[in-house]
Amino acid sequence: MKTKNSRVVNVSSMAHTMGDLDFDDLNWEKRKYKKWQAYGDSKIANLYFTAYLQSEFNKMDSSIIATAAHPGWTATDLQRHTGLASFLNKFLSQSIQMGALPTLYPALGDDVKGGEYFGPSGFREMKGYPKRVDSNELSKDMQIAKQLWEVSEKLTGVQYKF
Repeated sequence: MKTKNSRVVNVSSMAHTMGDLDFDDLNWEKRKYKKWQAYGDSKIANLYFTAYLQSEFNKMDSSIIATAAHPGWTATDLQRHTGLASFLNKFLSQSIQMGALPTLYPALGDDVKGGEYFGPSGFREMKGYPKRVDSNELSKDMQIAKQLWEVSEKLTGVQYKF
């Protein structure tokens, strides 16, 4: 709070569209674990965190901003055990360097505003230079964002005083 114009950049994913948090089983302990669904849950959670944090900054009239970004389809080891996705990496992915740009842009860009989301500019946001993109409607639900924030405080035992 003491460093003016600081920025928080949270990393999400196109997989946030698969996310739909189950507050009765956030840790996937009661139901059959599905790795891609759990991954989607974690990525929509990052968007909720960003939205809630930015709303708190706005209430304080702070110069600090919270943003989010996704790297598109980047040639990392994420797909190494996924068969078809691993094969498609050769054709659809972009380099790790290009995949880093959507995260760097909101950290450094002059025209970035709090709450914005960035990803690649190419076909279906899979690759390309960074641009502002839109997350799904569910990720914009501030009631869920607030609930996740409160549950996170309870689970971690950490409360952030704005």
